Amino acid sequence: MGFFRFEEMSAASGSIGLLTFDVPDKKVNTLSKAVLTELATHIEQLEKRSDLKGVLFRSGKPGQFIAGADLNELAALIDASREQCQQAIVSGHALFSRVSQLPFPVVALVDGNSMGGGTELILSMDYRVASTNPATKIALPETKIGLIPGWGGTQRMTRLVGVQHAIEIICGGEPVPATKAVQIGLCFDAVPADKLIEVGTTLIERVQSTGEWKTDRQRRSQPLGLSETELTFAFACAEGAIKGKTKGQYPAPLAALKAIKLGINRPLDEGLKIEQEVALEVTGTPISSNLISVFFMNNALGRDPGFLPASAKARDVKSVGVLGSGLMGAGIATAHARRGVPAVMVDVGQDRLADGLKRACQVIEGRIKIGRATPQDMQEMLTRLSTSTSRAVFSDADVVVEAITENEALKKQAYGELKSLLRDDAILCSNTSTISITRMAEAAPHPERFVGMHFFYPVDRMELVEVIRGAKTDDDTVATIVALAKRIGKTPIVMQDCPGFLVNRVLLPYMNEAVLLLQEGASMDDIDKAATKFGMPMGPITLSDLVGLDTAYYAGQVVSTAYSDRAKPTPILGELVKAGRLGNKSGSGFRKLNKKGKPEADPDFVPFLEKHRTDNRQFTLDELTDRLFLPMLLEATRVLEEGIVAEPHHVDMGLILGIGFPPFRGGILHWCDTEGASAIADRLGKYTSLGKRFEPTDSITSQRVFFPRAKTVG
Repeated sequence: MGFFRFEEMSAASGSIGLLTFDVPDKKVNTLSKAVLTELATHIEQLEKRSDLKGVLFRSGKPGQFIAGADLNELAALIDASREQCQQAIVSGHALFSRVSQLPFPVVALVDGNSMGGGTELILSMDYRVASTNPATKIALPETKIGLIPGWGGTQRMTRLVGVQHAIEIICGGEPVPATKAVQIGLCFDAVPADKLIEVGTTLIERVQSTGEWKTDRQRRSQPLGLSETELTFAFACAEGAIKGKTKGQYPAPLAALKAIKLGINRPLDEGLKIEQEVALEVTGTPISSNLISVFFMNNALGRDPGFLPASAKARDVKSVGVLGSGLMGAGIATAHARRGVPAVMVDVGQDRLADGLKRACQVIEGRIKIGRATPQDMQEMLTRLSTSTSRAVFSDADVVVEAITENEALKKQAYGELKSLLRDDAILCSNTSTISITRMAEAAPHPERFVGMHFFYPVDRMELVEVIRGAKTDDDTVATIVALAKRIGKTPIVMQDCPGFLVNRVLLPYMNEAVLLLQEGASMDDIDKAATKFGMPMGPITLSDLVGLDTAYYAGQVVSTAYSDRAKPTPILGELVKAGRLGNKSGSGFRKLNKKGKPEADPDFVPFLEKHRTDNRQFTLDELTDRLFLPMLLEATRVLEEGIVAEPHHVDMGLILGIGFPPFRGGILHWCDTEGASAIADRLGKYTSLGKRFEPTDSITSQRVFFPRAKTVG
């Protein structure tokens, strides 16, 4: 069985071909070498057809167009040589150029997602008609995995939609809905899926009668014709915006911009050659390999059962209750309501609930402003989100998520009060970030249906949910919460119970080391700059003020007590909290907020620091980097060695999704592989005087490779 079916249809002006792409026994179509080889055979046959008036190209999978490259072949790029990369790029260019030169107009009928190479294929065709199916989106997401559209995308897209739209689509990698695709000229029209063939046929007949398909081809093969002033201004602005966003750590968007800039004012064939040269600059690089690995790890998480046997069954969740309407509680309730799960939010007073509802509305308002939601979405969310001051409303909930203050005694008290209110089969979850699920289960109505469901702030933007099993948590409970997390668009990682779980356990040594460095003489700015230069979204001092010094202090106490053999006390945090310096929420912490709400140095902090000063020395960038990230790495290896999570990619994706560990490094264990365990051990040797927190773990001393290159996750 082949990948393509060709048939002929009678039309008013003659015969029109219909080429259907349908990979057998697969849910989606992908462009493998075998697919492209067969496509080349069809193109060779079509090149000889002078009798056809045109060809329609469609997917044989309703609502699914082309998902892009074959995943196994994409994985091969991680270890591909320059020659292999060049061959793949050149062959794709040659095939798509032949498509663009067929002796009749070709119209793509797009129903469902068109991604990457699939989009480049339809860009080589004369026209595109999209379906009005909400799932229909067209994208060139290559820059997100460290590549550029290397089969003509940078040149053909720009000639079709103009410089500004092309830069946004290519360098940003975001999908374009059908309606916008029509507005910007990417598609001829958007019609119901069952009208695609009819509209495509009419379009071919029209452009054949007018001959405009030939003039359109000629126009798109010419230079774009921008003046030097237009070219300079457009690309200077775009380059500045990209550098500001990527901080120079992700080369692919700038490479794509370079290909566009150098190619669009030349004839198309010259522009395509430039694109090939630029594509080779990023294909097969360590950063691209790491980003492709992250892509595969994320895919693996989507299929990951996480400590669950095949017999585990997820229950249907029809309603969710949330105890607490603060930043986390409101965020959790909103996350469920906006994804179609009715949620009720409970707190002690109407003022708190009003604040929670306000925060819920702000989430949708923010999405409306950037075009990712509509006023209708707001109305639907509000119809599914209710509030109450009575916990009795939880009696109808399938799942209740506790999101109150991070205090074990208060949480246990709440569980005791819920015992007589919850259904016997209800699942109770805690949003705790550090406290033992096994221990708190002692106060829960049914320990076997008590589980950790730890969201991250801000809930609407953070993908990760840690699902923590207590000693008595049963499999069906875990399966239900994993399914629920996925249903609301989150990425769950299942783990065993331990203080701090995965993310906070690994994060706190980094946060703790930042305070110790500050006490030893490093400046706040230098500490934060070392972290952001490494690739973190913000430095640890800034992060402490953002999350709240009280939160950092109490979480730190839990983790430090549990791992006292390597945790060094930082009493300055407790003193700052006692003085009311809680960070941004109170206006001052390590830094203070000025009148514009921006952090700046605070002289009032100095006495706190001087009281705990242990040294006053200068640090190099390398020292700061080592001190911040080596303890984090060691704790990550301990989490894996202890079996808290099952696989290395759980650690790497947990930190990427939970704290923004730089994806271009592939994750903290990928970083260890890149540096080499022996090199890490040598670096650790410089800090032996600092104690056990810098002592190599078994993974380091045994020179473990966490991700053998011969085996790709996914």
